[in-house]
Amino acid sequence: MNAIYLLLVGLGTMALGYFVYSKFVAEKLYRLDPNFVTPAHELRDGIDYIPTNKFVLWGHHFTSVAGAAPIVGPAIAVFWGWLPAFLWVTIGTVFMAGVHDFGALWASVRHRGQSMGALTGKVIGHRAKSLFMIVIFLLLLMVNSAFAVVIAKLLVHDPAATIPAWGAIVVALIIGQAIYRYRMGLLWPSIIGVAVLYTLIFVGQAYPVSLPDQVMGLTPNAQWILILFAYAAIASMLPVWVLLQPRDYINGLQLFIGLGLLYAATIIAAPDVVAPMINQNLPEGTPPLVPLLFVTIACGAISGFHGLVASGTSSKQLDKETDARFVGYFGAVGEGMLALAAIICTVAGFATISEWEGVYSSFGQGSLAAFVNGGGRILADGLGISPELGGTILSVMAILFAGTTMDTGMRLQRYVIQEVGEMTSFKPLQNGYVATGVALVTCLALAFGAGGDGSGGMIIWPLFGTTNQLLAGLTLAILSVILARLGRPIVFTAIPLALLLAVTVYALLIQLGSFWSDGNWLLIGMDLIILVAALWVSVEAGLALTKRSADQPT
Repeated sequence: MNAIYLLLVGLGTMALGYFVYSKFVAEKLYRLDPNFVTPAHELRDGIDYIPTNKFVLWGHHFTSVAGAAPIVGPAIAVFWGWLPAFLWVTIGTVFMAGVHDFGALWASVRHRGQSMGALTGKVIGHRAKSLFMIVIFLLLLMVNSAFAVVIAKLLVHDPAATIPAWGAIVVALIIGQAIYRYRMGLLWPSIIGVAVLYTLIFVGQAYPVSLPDQVMGLTPNAQWILILFAYAAIASMLPVWVLLQPRDYINGLQLFIGLGLLYAATIIAAPDVVAPMINQNLPEGTPPLVPLLFVTIACGAISGFHGLVASGTSSKQLDKETDARFVGYFGAVGEGMLALAAIICTVAGFATISEWEGVYSSFGQGSLAAFVNGGGRILADGLGISPELGGTILSVMAILFAGTTMDTGMRLQRYVIQEVGEMTSFKPLQNGYVATGVALVTCLALAFGAGGDGSGGMIIWPLFGTTNQLLAGLTLAILSVILARLGRPIVFTAIPLALLLAVTVYALLIQLGSFWSDGNWLLIGMDLIILVAALWVSVEAGLALTKRSADQPT
């Protein structure tokens, strides 16, 4: 089968989702009010709360959620065959991710920009809030630690990506000043910024940058991780308009150009899908398709991390409530488009089925390397770009989006720690610098404590997808309670909620058995904490819904 069919059906389904289904959700469920005063105006402080152009905010939101995960998850999941991955990405984006992300943004805006953790206490109870905060903290710890490792590995693997990856920060700082300090429009900063970004890719090809083999006993991988965390800690403390917004906005433009190049190359080259529709030759030890597909592909179908971004940063910058549909739902569609591109690259970027099977010899193989190499081949065949340059373009794309997710993740982790300080009346944790320091130390402790070269962030990767999906389910539970209290239908949030809780609890139990067999006590402990906390919050959410039903007049 030709990959063009996957492209057209996938994009067509997502377009219908945005133009039809999201409009229905906006009108019937969330009932957006153009006159509602958003927290960005009510609580404006010029640091976290600031009214933002919806296109700039969409760029921040989209690139914050579109890190490496919507590439890594689909690139691994095609091991079961391209059809399950394709269906989960397209259907999940339209009926689950869009409703979840849009809803989390709307709910936070309606509650003065409060995070999902704070909303849990408001709509369910303080005990549920404490448990929810545990799940949130562990997920952010996984995101920050794991993404730092992913970026470091890409920079070590492709030194040509170093200059464009770090040069993008300078470009973003200049754009932030141009837009906010000098009040320039978006057009010219956008055009010049994108042109500079792509010029830097050619500069990086000519002047690749590698770190020394050893510095104080640290490998290049470990050196990059330290540099990345130092940068993320500083970036998380800056006002959002200085770096976070412009970096995310320009990266969003860069990603869509990259996706446009990939999609155009797919149409021109018309590569055949060499991977099997359903893989019948799975080696022994391959985990079962159900439920592991639904947690292997988290970002790109539905992701709890999106709810943290929507309620943690995006809700504080929303200019008008009616912008929530574009920022929230279309942000989910953008990530679905990235996941679709990852599927096409990893199933049609190989010359033969034998070559594909050579890469996908066991579960977990392929991943980012398959995306970069497969996408580079499609770009070469379709647009005449050299495979090396095409690979660098895709490496830079993955690094920039993993980096923006890490930026936002560190900021969110600071918010969570400050909220814990408020909950416990422990004033030192309420200080932004102290909270950032705690976030930094815990991430580094995981990265270097569990892996000597800083690779420890990947130790907990098996739990990342499961925790992510559980958090999405818990967010949908909160949305369902809010909608029920407003007398609005909950079926559109309850059905995705039921599916997510079923598959993720099942996956946690399967993983618990695997961790027990391996004697991995770190993952056993984290698995049990997440499982107990999630089930407890789910029960309390169910009781809140039951109480609401009992209060309804007959």
